[in-house]
Amino acid sequence: MANNLTPKEIIAELDKYIIGQHKAKKAVAIALRNRWRRQQVPEDLRDEIAPKNIIMIGPTGVGKTEIARRLSRLAQSPFLKVEASKFTEVGYVGRDVESMVRDLTEIAVNMVKAEETEKVLAKARQNAEERILDLLLPYRREEAGGESFDQEKYSELTSSLPGFHDTTREKLRQLLRAGKLNDRIVEIEISSRTLPVIEVLSATGIEEMELNLKEMFGNIFPKKSKRQKVRVPEALEILTQEESQRLIDMDQVVKIAKERVEQSGIIFIDEIDKITGRESYTGPDVSREGVQRDLLPIVEGTTVTTKHGMVKTDHILFIAAGAFHTSKPSDLIPELQGRFPIRVELDSLGKEDFIRILQEPQNALIKQYQALMKTEGVDLIFEPEAIEEIAQIAESVNARTENIGARRLYTVMEKLLEDISFGASEMRGQQIIINKEYVIEKLKEVVRDEDLSRYIL
Repeated sequence: MANNLTPKEIIAELDKYIIGQHKAKKAVAIALRNRWRRQQVPEDLRDEIAPKNIIMIGPTGVGKTEIARRLSRLAQSPFLKVEASKFTEVGYVGRDVESMVRDLTEIAVNMVKAEETEKVLAKARQNAEERILDLLLPYRREEAGGESFDQEKYSELTSSLPGFHDTTREKLRQLLRAGKLNDRIVEIEISSRTLPVIEVLSATGIEEMELNLKEMFGNIFPKKSKRQKVRVPEALEILTQEESQRLIDMDQVVKIAKERVEQSGIIFIDEIDKITGRESYTGPDVSREGVQRDLLPIVEGTTVTTKHGMVKTDHILFIAAGAFHTSKPSDLIPELQGRFPIRVELDSLGKEDFIRILQEPQNALIKQYQALMKTEGVDLIFEPEAIEEIAQIAESVNARTENIGARRLYTVMEKLLEDISFGASEMRGQQIIINKEYVIEKLKEVVRDEDLSRYIL
């Protein structure tokens, strides 16, 4: 996906998977486009343009997390989705908020490394091919005659036969590329490093400490190599990876990755309402406001220490989301509220939305069940009236019990198709039509009994 998608193109891509919620899509599309616009601004002004962080507010099951998932594929930038409820205040056992920046940096390094690997892949493949040919064509002393073999005499002998070695090597190369040598076994040398197992007990930054220890001991303990017999295709893959590592300049990779994180990184903080504490709360909630205080400098802009060096968070875009069932955005500390200037409310979903969700997206629920049944040779057909009835039941149950949005469709569909899923293996070749009467018949008892629907749907 291109890095310079227009807002309309971003919304069009999101529309393929998410029904409705145009306001949220619009806010996210503008924020994503502004990342590209900022890169086109003259450098002296570029540092002054701060990202406009977004907070998405809406009940569960309306598409907040799905927008983040799809956005990560469109962004072509380092993107990290975290749950706010996983973090604890510094001093408590758990993950500190700075770990999100460390994770984002690691994602960026892997992203740049993959790009650089792609660039050198042809050269790495060529080098690996040469090494395989060296193994298949023994002309070295140790491979072609042991200690008594004289390399000079061998060279004189082959030089007296014009093109002897080159011709044989090229024939082998052609056979290798044609796959004629795939069954041959070759012995290759694989380097491995055995590290001692060390357990570290620490309140915060455990992941970082573990990585640093591995790196430290990795430099102390020498690499060990072992010889392994494998088939030619597997040897080619192993050696290609090894050659790729040699060709990549990791210092340059880290430099580019850090720049990407600082200039175009995006962090999506889900369930931010779970860290809003109220004065009347006690017990486990005592550290909630502490998490907000720790989060504040990260969002405002600070410098975080990572295993790859110092990373500035001034221009990282933060998108937060929360249902705010038992709290409201104003329960966040004022300083943090001020750092999320754009607020978007997502709409609750109704019958018409459910009908579209069941049919229109590329990953629509009906398409998923039809594909699953197709593997058993069963053709599953849903009539339009049946789809309307499913949507009506989902809306009705949401209204009478807890409103869990589109997630209700999963429970309704699973209950509806329970018998078919169970017996599908014995229905090969059959066509099953799901009509309105079938839906009512299967779900009438559960829908009628409110207490039962609370537990089953």
